[in-house]
Amino acid sequence: MLVVIRGAGDLATGVAIRLHGAGANIVMTDVAVPTAVRRTVAFSEAIRLGEATVEDVCAYRCATADEARRVAEMGHVAVLVDPDGASIAELKPAAVVDAIIAKRNLGTNKDMAPIVIAVGPGFRAGADPHADCDAVIETKRGHYLGRVIYDGSAIPNTGVPGNIGGYTTERVLRAPADGLFKPVAHIGDQVKRGDLIATVEGQPMPATIDGILRGLLQEGVPVTKGMKSGDIDPRCKRAHCFTCSDKARAVGGGVLEALLHFSGRLRG
Repeated sequence: MLVVIRGAGDLATGVAIRLHGAGANIVMTDVAVPTAVRRTVAFSEAIRLGEATVEDVCAYRCATADEARRVAEMGHVAVLVDPDGASIAELKPAAVVDAIIAKRNLGTNKDMAPIVIAVGPGFRAGADPHADCDAVIETKRGHYLGRVIYDGSAIPNTGVPGNIGGYTTERVLRAPADGLFKPVAHIGDQVKRGDLIATVEGQPMPATIDGILRGLLQEGVPVTKGMKSGDIDPRCKRAHCFTCSDKARAVGGGVLEALLHFSGRLRG
């Protein structure tokens, strides 16, 4: 089964890891300058570096849909710069998964593939004429995380990050100004509140809490004031920086369930 995943950030990568482990061929699409904060567990890094490995699964940047198909058939993850999903018509996948996590629909529709699944808020599943996918996967941390919704939508975006170690908004680092991002610390570093993590046009971005720096944008990426640029994990487990999160695995499991639920369409 060929699956195209729109987006290649950490949640999308968790989905890719689960589907790859189940035997699917994976092609991912993203923007030319990805802004995934948890770069050590995001296949979007292949766009910047040419290749990326997450939990022993290798991803490679590809120039064309044909190349991406070949790489996927070899058992690797293929990554294309294709924010509009133009390659989907050429690839003709069995399923499309929108895991951009934009909190709104950026162009995904039910005509893209026999099975279309969306991750997070901003989509509606079901037979309703206004539905844009076959299933939606809940992404809000808590009781319903990873739930498959076949009729309806995910919980609306609250703007408040999920609780980790007793912290929500405090654990997210945001750019202090518009400009080019310049990191000072590194993913995996143990930091204290007030430590200098990065600068933007000379303005400091300090650590907001004590913990492990779990995510940080790459050097030179353009940011806007208030943009999410880093992530501190108060649980202080360095290994968590280099493996998929519980949330990514739960969401990936939901996508896999939905694919199996609709697999009869492919046999038909």
